[in-house]
Amino acid sequence: MEISGVRKNSKLIIDGALYNVEEAEFTKPGKGRAVYRLRLKNLRDGRVIDRTYRSGESVDEASMSTEEEQYLYREGSHYIFMNSRTYEQHPLSEEMLGMKKNFLKEGMEVVMLMMGDEAIDVQLPITIDLKVTETEISTKTATITPQNKASVVETGYRVDTPSFIKVGDVIKIDTRTGKYLERVATGK
Repeated sequence: MEISGVRKNSKLIIDGALYNVEEAEFTKPGKGRAVYRLRLKNLRDGRVIDRTYRSGESVDEASMSTEEEQYLYREGSHYIFMNSRTYEQHPLSEEMLGMKKNFLKEGMEVVMLMMGDEAIDVQLPITIDLKVTETEISTKTATITPQNKASVVETGYRVDTPSFIKVGDVIKIDTRTGKYLERVATGK
């Protein structure tokens, strides 16, 4: 594949290792060929590297497939998923999941990215609804700017929420950024 076709979240094989493109930046200097700067994350060990390519160069794109899977449970530093069709189980490490581990609920349906028989990455829904289990006490002082407080959701993830959020409320979180979006339901 030519370097001009590489986009964010493309999967590339470089020096025999599998990488995800975290950032792709294109620059065209006044003279000479265009330059592509890529920030790449190794999908097996989590290391991040930067590489620069000139226009016209080619890279190896990884051949991937997707499978419908269900998140089952956490075992040590691994998260166990099960293929919904074959019932085969696939472990993913904390390093491979990164921030996504904060949004996994048992029984949740996800799309697993596979390279052959190896589970590589998981694709979550863009938003997820999670129940608030703890929250800081908010002060009732009148302010001009909205106040945020730290809240903890059922997966153990800590997120900044508006001061009106209480324990038991269900909130919507963007899984790409990890930020609070809205309150879905109030707690009883």
